[in-house]
Amino acid sequence: MKYFFTSLVLILFFSGCSHQNAFSKFKMDEKQELSASSLQSSKIKSGEDIRGIFSAIYLNEVYPESFNQKEYFFVYLYLKEKKIMHNPNALNDAELTLKLNGRPPIKIKQLPHANRFSHLAFTQSEWNSYYLVAFEEEGKELSLVLESGDSLSDALLYKKDEQ
Repeated sequence: MKYFFTSLVLILFFSGCSHQNAFSKFKMDEKQELSASSLQSSKIKSGEDIRGIFSAIYLNEVYPESFNQKEYFFVYLYLKEKKIMHNPNALNDAELTLKLNGRPPIKIKQLPHANRFSHLAFTQSEWNSYYLVAFEEEGKELSLVLESGDSLSDALLYKKDEQ
């Protein structure tokens, strides 16, 4: 009888937790869930030295009704050393270059720390730099890479859904 009672208590204890998933503890709307699945990050490395973190959310997946003519990304960077993102509309020597399938962006807009995409990133920091980046429309497979002189991030790979 002692083993039966102990077994019953353990079964009740573990079965009480079985109906929850990762999202049951968080209040996330549909857009935040889509951004969590689209968010990718990579270390920016120079040899073995880590220079920062590069993160991107593919906005065409999160907001297909608004972002559908070009390829749009919400990008945020943490860099040990402050650098300037290449802007195709400005004539300056860029320290950072973002490329999608080897091609530069057509538009980059630096965003404030609190912006309309902040709720998608789950992290806001004064140390990060935030950007809205647009590229010409590409094929079904997308490879986003950040370059900085001798530093390079791993490619963030995205696949478009068949529509």
